Amino acid sequence: MKDTALSSTHEALGAKMVPFAGYNMPVQYEGVNIEHETVRTSVGVFDVSHMGEFLIEGPHALELIQKVSSNDASKLEIGKAQYSCLPNDDGGVVDDLIIYKLKEETYLLVVNASNIEKDWNWISSKNDIGAEMRDLSEDYSLLAIQGPKAVEAMQSLTSHDLSAIKFYNFVVGDFAGIENVIISATGYTGSGGFEIYCKNSEVKQIWDKVFEAGADFGIKPIGLAARDTLRLEMGYCLYGNDIDDTTSPIEAGLGWVCKFNKDFTNSEALKAEKEHTPERKLVAFKLDERGIPRHGYDIVDSSGKTIGVVTSGTMSPSLGIGIGMGYVPTVFSKVDSKIFIQVRKKAIPATVVKAPFYKG
Repeated sequence: MKDTALSSTHEALGAKMVPFAGYNMPVQYEGVNIEHETVRTSVGVFDVSHMGEFLIEGPHALELIQKVSSNDASKLEIGKAQYSCLPNDDGGVVDDLIIYKLKEETYLLVVNASNIEKDWNWISSKNDIGAEMRDLSEDYSLLAIQGPKAVEAMQSLTSHDLSAIKFYNFVVGDFAGIENVIISATGYTGSGGFEIYCKNSEVKQIWDKVFEAGADFGIKPIGLAARDTLRLEMGYCLYGNDIDDTTSPIEAGLGWVCKFNKDFTNSEALKAEKEHTPERKLVAFKLDERGIPRHGYDIVDSSGKTIGVVTSGTMSPSLGIGIGMGYVPTVFSKVDSKIFIQVRKKAIPATVVKAPFYKG
């Protein structure tokens, strides 16, 4: 089990630590609902240093990225980021990721912690064109400072105007006394804020200064459990739950990051799937009665026949109702469609809705 550079800091703060993607990670401090509310109303800090970072450089960098990723990275300008996915050869998804254009011919790929080795091997297997690749995952830390007060609370730590960094844009500059830090507005919570990429040797100084600067704003450390409820309220996919090697980006609702003006892995098959409508779709749903949907619960129709499975589910801290996502036949995917979630022995009625659940 690996530690992040801040594992001992989390333990000193009383965090409940759990194994996650091969790392010893804080799942919660005070409790999921309190931490969730902190991010929705003020500002909270996640240590997500377990995420993977690959540097792709050189004259063939863009060519390799275009080949392995579904979105059109040629549209990226320096200082901009892009959400994308890595399709596999069989219609599924190797991983979803964010691509940053740092400089001409220099890109940073940020991948899921559980997929670092798999992604590296996959991209390497497609790199027959001599693009330069470096795995920086072991050397870099990542903090997500999230919430409506994040910009105001952190502005004193940098000379950059944080309010000017638009969604999916970033700057490289000074932060908390450290130079050459990536400050990125690519949050996963739906409540604003930004991410800080720095070296492992720098992250403790940044963490301490972040909490000093945020003291008057009610800043708190936030665990991975609240990160999950926050992302689910936004209807964001989680790799391993809502998307994986067997789910296509089209049926997962990620057709918008599949740009068919270029060739990429399995693009012809995915284009055909999009044109002919997939047999099943990932939908968001709310329970109509009291209950909590969980990952793996069956989705059934009015006659009790199993038609799908819940991929993510929780009791929404913001809304106070059971919410979730799951795959169902396309005929059940329209908004306001009625489905049922099998919670133990009871089939609880639910309604298909349009994500996000949380509107801000």
